[in-house]
Amino acid sequence: MYWKYLIKRIIIAIIMFVILVFIFSALFNTVMDRTLKNQINEMINSEILIRAKGSASFDSGAYREQREKYYFEKYHLNEPYMSRVLWRTIDTVTFNFGKSTSLKSSQGSREVKDIIFETIPRTLILFTTAILIDIFLGILIGMKKAQKPGSFMDKSTSVVTMIVYGMPSWWLGMIMIMFFSYTLNIFPSGGMNSVPTPTGFAYILDFLHHLALPVLVLVGIGFWARAFLTRNIVLGTLQEDYIMAARARGIKERSVIFGHGLRTAAPPLVTMSLLAILTSVGGNLVFEGIFNWPGMGNLYWNAVRQNDIPVLLGNLSITTGLYISGLVVLDIVYGLLDPRIKVGGK
Repeated sequence: MYWKYLIKRIIIAIIMFVILVFIFSALFNTVMDRTLKNQINEMINSEILIRAKGSASFDSGAYREQREKYYFEKYHLNEPYMSRVLWRTIDTVTFNFGKSTSLKSSQGSREVKDIIFETIPRTLILFTTAILIDIFLGILIGMKKAQKPGSFMDKSTSVVTMIVYGMPSWWLGMIMIMFFSYTLNIFPSGGMNSVPTPTGFAYILDFLHHLALPVLVLVGIGFWARAFLTRNIVLGTLQEDYIMAARARGIKERSVIFGHGLRTAAPPLVTMSLLAILTSVGGNLVFEGIFNWPGMGNLYWNAVRQNDIPVLLGNLSITTGLYISGLVVLDIVYGLLDPRIKVGGK
């Protein structure tokens, strides 16, 4: 039964996520312990100073009492290594990431959850927009190439694909910034908004203006390869006997290409597209750095530079969880698109 297959895939995904988070927690355990102790000591010192304001004496008993409360009761810092790792894994799986050591959200919050959930939409807007345009253009051009293999369009676009696909995105990004931002002065060189930030409808226009150049670079690099792969996948499908039979029955070529050919080739095309979207969830460290885009890649780099381990652990956990969830969705979609797949691997 298909629903049994879905439940099995979801359970496996949850187990994989917990195992990976456990590995992350074990790797960062020592540094996280040190970070937590510093945060606890800083918090207790602030509380003691507030209580003792106006008093010349230092209450060492209150300090020890508060430290034991946080060390032992709340954060389990007195427990063995493996026990601390397990507690940290539970906290991470339940999105209890704690507070950052240096980074803050735009609202001034030091809660790791607030910082990450504020950053994820920025990465998704940039890369998902680019990938959706990339998919549309890639499949459209790829279908045209498959329809007339060996034509001038097919050969010329294949050559361009080989040239463009070898270009690093960061290099092309810098070239585009120099040309469109500094030579033609059409697009801003980076950032997500102008300073000062406009309000109302002007804010949306300003955001789209800043979004245009990085999307243009990502699409310019990506859709050529997608068109080439689509062409090869669909071209193999068009050689099948049922396609020949459909043409022999006098069915219009457009219906044969897009109705029969594309539908049969849909599973690998969907797989390719969804995997591209999933890999973009974590952002691109170098690309976001070039365009100064405040996404997940930039957040990861800032966390590494400032040794902000709670943010780093939260970033890895969230992106891992989103990627695994996407793989489950991919399995579900693949099973619905391709009836030849035997559910459960039988």
